[in-house]
Amino acid sequence: MTLATAPARPLRIGPIDLDVPVVLAPMAGITNTAFRRLCREYGAGLYVSEMITSRALVERNETTMRLIRHHESETPRSIQLYGVDPKTIAEAVRIIVAEDHADHIDLNFGCPVPKVTRRGGGAALPWKSKLFADIVDQAVKAAGDVPLTVKMRKGIDRDHLTFLEAGRAAEDAGAAAVALHARTASEFYSGFADWNAIGELKQAVTSIPVLGNGDIWSADDAVRMMAQTDCDGVVVGRGCLGRPWLFGELATAFGGEGKTVDATLGFVANAFRRHAELLVEFFEDEDRGCRDVRKHVSWYFKGYPVGGDIRTGLATASSLAEIDDFLGRLDRTAPYPGADAEGQRGRSGHPKRTALPDKWLESRELASSASEMMRGAEIENSGG
Repeated sequence: MTLATAPARPLRIGPIDLDVPVVLAPMAGITNTAFRRLCREYGAGLYVSEMITSRALVERNETTMRLIRHHESETPRSIQLYGVDPKTIAEAVRIIVAEDHADHIDLNFGCPVPKVTRRGGGAALPWKSKLFADIVDQAVKAAGDVPLTVKMRKGIDRDHLTFLEAGRAAEDAGAAAVALHARTASEFYSGFADWNAIGELKQAVTSIPVLGNGDIWSADDAVRMMAQTDCDGVVVGRGCLGRPWLFGELATAFGGEGKTVDATLGFVANAFRRHAELLVEFFEDEDRGCRDVRKHVSWYFKGYPVGGDIRTGLATASSLAEIDDFLGRLDRTAPYPGADAEGQRGRSGHPKRTALPDKWLESRELASSASEMMRGAEIENSGG
């Protein structure tokens, strides 16, 4: 399935050396330990946790403390933090470092979800340039020798772009790398990512790696992005949904060691079963693990000849035995379906006006009255 290859280009993020310039994007409800382990079994790179809310970590929320755990096989370990208050984020970083929870920390400034942006969080936050710089500065200082990176979007909309200024501010604050999802918040996940913006950021930020994110559905896409933008690495999100072996294809494309697979229906069924098994282990609960894997059914079997009854059965199964029963009804010799299994997967939607706090765009400075309101932005949600 991979046609293009590129010269070997290892990636260095602070003291971390990666054989291939590939990062798994944090995705809420997806990139837990189970999925990260599965991706690692096929390829190489940096595999980032689900987004963790800094306030929940500081308050030692039980679910959050579970989410920051890594399996002993995971190295380097990576955690993404989200927050709006410099002091809270810095305290969360200090906890991660002092208690040795991770080897790398990423800050999320890319979430486009309305209930986050309407309180000034996520992709809305870099508009307040001093607040953004203060958060990164204090987080970097709290991280010490642990490399801290920043993931962001182009801006709020095409009239309120922030990525060049934010990239330079992160560089000046000592961030180890910056990653750009080349869409604005208002674009959500619609249309096509603006890879030219990644090239612009690469020209503006010269002393640390610049990573590109958006519309990498195949290893060919990753190779093209790096050739077109000269970015130092790629961040892969929706393209690996139901296709964890993409990381093997990416590793091979960039001159590393990765598994090449023959994605027959039998191979895909085995990968799905392995994912369910790892989720059961992660949750320590068979019913919960089997319920969690349900959301992956359509992604794994996209384009394959799997009948509605089997898809429905897999999407309602509550035990590994039930999953095995439905997988046993498949024609495991069915070949890879080609284009029908390729292309976009996951969220898309349509452009929409970004929900923002009242008068948010009138100034780049944060009004004192907005600080308390922004605390409501620290809720569990998906990064972007």
